[in-house]
Order: sequence, then C-alpha cells, then structure tokens
Amino acid sequence: MDQNEAWQVANTLQQLGIRGIVSPEDLDNPNGRWRVYDSADAATRRDITDEALTLIAGRSRQSGPARGFVVPKSR
Repeated sequence: MDQNEAWQVANTLQQLGIRGIVSPEDLDNPNGRWRVYDSADAATRRDITDEALTLIAGRSRQSGPARGFVVPKSR
C-alpha cells in the first residue's frame, strides 16, 4: 500500500479498535510501500498487515447499511 492508503488503513484500525502501527517498510523511504506492524520498534516489529486487513474486512461485513459517498481511488 502507498502512503495515502496507509493513512486510510491507520484511521480504520483506530476506529475499529484494532492494534497496529502503520509504517513504511523502509523507514528511510516514506514514498515506498507501507505495512502494518505489531509495534513501532523497527528492530523487533512483526508484519501483521494480512491479519489487520482480514480483521478490517470482517468487521466491515458485520456493519449494517450505511449512507455515504463512493470516492474512486486516484491513479
């Protein structure tokens, strides 16, 4: 995921109360790929991106009907 998608994932994690730190894979390159980690410590962190995205998808399906806008992803 890129930086913009990472921001959206971080907000969703926070809103759903799911643990996770969204951070670039390479801390020296914030324009590169981003992942979800179990801690902020780059030396000991574990990548939990797949787990976090699965939890988000599961919780999203549990919610009922909602109103809102569909915003296309910019290319």
